[in-house]
Amino acid sequence: MAERRRSPEHESPEERPLERLTRARANYALGLLVLVYAVNFIDRNILAVLLQPIKEDLGASDTAMGFLTGFAFAVFYTLAGIPIARIADRSSRRTVMAVGIAFWSAMTAVSGQARTFTQLAIARIGVGVGEASATPAAHSLISDYFPPERRTRAIAIYNTGAGLGVLFGLLLGGWLQEVVGWRVAFAVVGLPGLAVALLVRLTLPEPARGHSEGLRDHGEAPGIGVTLRYLGSLPTFRHLALAAGLYGMTAYGLLSWAPTFMRRVHELGYAEVGLKLGLVIGIAGAIGAYFGGVLCDRLARRDRRWLLWIPALAGILLAPFYVVFVLAEDPNLALLAFVPVNLLNVVFAPPTYMITQGLARLRMRAMASAIVLFVLNLIGLGLGPTLIGVMNDWLEPRYGVSAVRASLLLLLVASSWGVVHSLLAARTLDADLERAAAADRD
Repeated sequence: MAERRRSPEHESPEERPLERLTRARANYALGLLVLVYAVNFIDRNILAVLLQPIKEDLGASDTAMGFLTGFAFAVFYTLAGIPIARIADRSSRRTVMAVGIAFWSAMTAVSGQARTFTQLAIARIGVGVGEASATPAAHSLISDYFPPERRTRAIAIYNTGAGLGVLFGLLLGGWLQEVVGWRVAFAVVGLPGLAVALLVRLTLPEPARGHSEGLRDHGEAPGIGVTLRYLGSLPTFRHLALAAGLYGMTAYGLLSWAPTFMRRVHELGYAEVGLKLGLVIGIAGAIGAYFGGVLCDRLARRDRRWLLWIPALAGILLAPFYVVFVLAEDPNLALLAFVPVNLLNVVFAPPTYMITQGLARLRMRAMASAIVLFVLNLIGLGLGPTLIGVMNDWLEPRYGVSAVRASLLLLLVASSWGVVHSLLAARTLDADLERAAAADRD
């Protein structure tokens, strides 16, 4: 339940200064959150460019490495995300995020000390648990920094941090592997995150809930069961979450295995793979996230269903470029086709999170984001990389190094299926957003 903003004399000392959150302060907070998301993706994705040397050093199979980058990380990331988001909805989102950053950064550094596959898996699970703290709290904060008409663009800017993180993760990972090896690489990228955690705790604004919309909640977050039943009752939310998971299956599967694909099929060196794929994935992904969000913001003013039609269109346009990337014999042609693939496969994220925040009640926003991330990461990050690893081992006796080509092509089925759910969600979007807005005005 929400009510109109109370007068200053009825506000607590902690809340009162938060009412004076300026646009400059909100923009600073957004920039800091971009840095957090970049650190998140550096620590998460450095493993992609290091898969081959780790596999050789620890004597693991492709199935095991796919499990490590996919299912093992995703299960604990998603399961931890729900209770952590519950804490964020009930307490300081800034503190929740700072603790999580410190924990995942320390576990990233510890990953380099692993002597067995099991030890490395435990460390990466720790990274997943820590990273579960970031995005739900960030989305909830962004919703209070920026009003609905500016929110998709703000979330799109936040999502550029993922592209920047992939860029620096692959660049640093490939270079550090050739210079000092994969063990030191984990420490080099992990430890700076401790400074980011301190910066977040000391300087990130914690606005009052409903700040950007002139609403004030009663301060009591609904239980997990109530939140699940409410969101599950919205057809838009059900289709939106499923679409995100299917789009994510293609995006994360490709992100995890593209470096290994370029190593095996096109025989590029580690540093070259890190440089070229880092630039393509990082820059194209950041541009796609930002301009996809801007386009959604503009077209949604005419018809809010564009928030779902644009991701569907991106999923359709992605397919031919994806096929060229996987089947091209010339590595330069493959990299050229990889540019539009990465522009398009991130377009779904900003409008997905914006709609999620619009559908959720004030004290459900971190939890709603965590639920979407649960589906996105369990299906996308969990199944995508793991399925590719399993298929690689199954097809390798027949196709050799080209087995990864056939495996990657399977991911197109997932993104095509996601298009269907985006279109279904568009049919009920207006009604469900109005229902959510009316509930918060009561």
